[in-house]
Amino acid sequence: MTSKIFRAILSTAAVVLLCGLLVFSFVMYGYLDDSQQERLTDDLYLAAAGTQLAGRDYLLGVQREDFRLTWIDAQGNVLYDSWEDEARMDNHAAREEVREALATGSGSSVRYSDTRMEKTVYQAVRLSDGTVLRISGSSMTTLSLALGLLLPVLWVVLLAILLSAVFARRMARRIVKPLNELNLEYPLDNRVYEEIAPLLHRIGEQHRQISRQMKNLKQKTEELEQITRNMKEGLVLLDKDCLVLSINPAAKTLFGVDDSCVGRDFLTVDRKQELRKAVETVYSKGRSEVHARRNGREYLFELSRIESQGKIMGAVILALDVTEQTQAQQNRREFSANVSHELKTPLQSIIGSAELLENGLVKPEDQPRFLGHIRQEAARLVNLVEDIIRLSQLDEGVELPKEPVQIGPVAQEIFQSLTPVAEQKQVTLKMTGAGFTMLGVRRLLYEILYNLTENAIKYNRPGGSVEVFLGMEAGSKVIRVKDTGIGIPAEHQARIFERFYRVDKSHSKQSGGTGLGLSIVKHAAASHRGVITLESQEEKGTTVTVKFP
Repeated sequence: MTSKIFRAILSTAAVVLLCGLLVFSFVMYGYLDDSQQERLTDDLYLAAAGTQLAGRDYLLGVQREDFRLTWIDAQGNVLYDSWEDEARMDNHAAREEVREALATGSGSSVRYSDTRMEKTVYQAVRLSDGTVLRISGSSMTTLSLALGLLLPVLWVVLLAILLSAVFARRMARRIVKPLNELNLEYPLDNRVYEEIAPLLHRIGEQHRQISRQMKNLKQKTEELEQITRNMKEGLVLLDKDCLVLSINPAAKTLFGVDDSCVGRDFLTVDRKQELRKAVETVYSKGRSEVHARRNGREYLFELSRIESQGKIMGAVILALDVTEQTQAQQNRREFSANVSHELKTPLQSIIGSAELLENGLVKPEDQPRFLGHIRQEAARLVNLVEDIIRLSQLDEGVELPKEPVQIGPVAQEIFQSLTPVAEQKQVTLKMTGAGFTMLGVRRLLYEILYNLTENAIKYNRPGGSVEVFLGMEAGSKVIRVKDTGIGIPAEHQARIFERFYRVDKSHSKQSGGTGLGLSIVKHAAASHRGVITLESQEEKGTTVTVKFP
């Protein structure tokens, strides 16, 4: 801005100076020209008066170099000339000023010389005897005057431009200095020029508007950060060039990066082939998704393109942890397959025995055995269906009504029910501990204790024992079932609470179990916020502990 003001002031000064010089030259030229003509007129009339009195003698006494006198008779013959020999001069009757003087009494004319760049002014007057006295003088033309004044004018112009440049620079700095010192943070507090007051008012209004918008934007950004910071899902925002704009903590943990990844290409965050192809697809097709494993877990990456007014602005990547859903789907598939198998086995046995009886292929003395087999398989089928129903109810997470339950009487009831089985297996049942009362679902607590005790009896050895402890330990209510049975191999211990999982399928079939008992125990304990621990050694026995808060 300073340079623009400097150039404007300097240009204005130069133009004004040149115009002033031109006007001065023309005015001066006009003044000099008028003065010369007036002087010539005065000299002419003085010479005319002297010539009428003394004639040639007067003219001979006037010898001047600044003007020329010529005396001409009525026929145009030169009688006298102060610069030339009149005998060698031409007739002057045709000269304009001479003709006018002879005709009207006075005359004048101007003749220019291009070679000498000057003009000659002629004035003539008719004397009383009819002769004409003419005076002439030379003066500079406009061009000659301009050329004569060129060098002084150039010096004046140069000096004026230098002075103008100095003053223009100082003036420009003085004008711009207050503008450079404007406090745009508070524009209305400035007191500089009245001319820029409207501009400062507009800047102040825009500043307030921008402040409001920035405040709203900051608030929305903080809200977005709060939302994304607390999200369990990973969230990554990309721009149109696939550069990371934002990444929440869950995504940082997932990809193993920190805040330094912001502003970098997403390929530096994750270089896996499947996700890279999904990112390429979302920019071209608008949406894509891919399943991938990260850190030992299963994730679903959903990618969506962001557009505004028909232009691609970027993309968003949402990472959903679907490990539990995937496992649940796998468990449902396995459960369906196992249920089908477990239902099919007793049904086939029942159908086979019934067909033999129907076709008369069974001897009369063997019929009770076959009917007993049918009853046994039917009872097994009923138990399986009941266990499946109980598991379905537990899976649905329906909140069952709770009540204070005294666990001691529940255990006594279970002992009475399982005593015949224990006597048949030659297993001793023993209960220890003072018991406790807890708020819970009596039927589910019954299932926990019944299934653990029944399994301890089934998988025990003749002469073995089962000890059930009911009491308090370290502020927790504890149910502990300890047996001296065959134990569980270490490689199977992590899976025995899965549905239909059996360590020894042939032995389990002989024991008549459905394979769902321990799974029911797991879900029933979880519904009471209980924690199950298992300790087992082969041929030494198993201890299952359930702790309730």
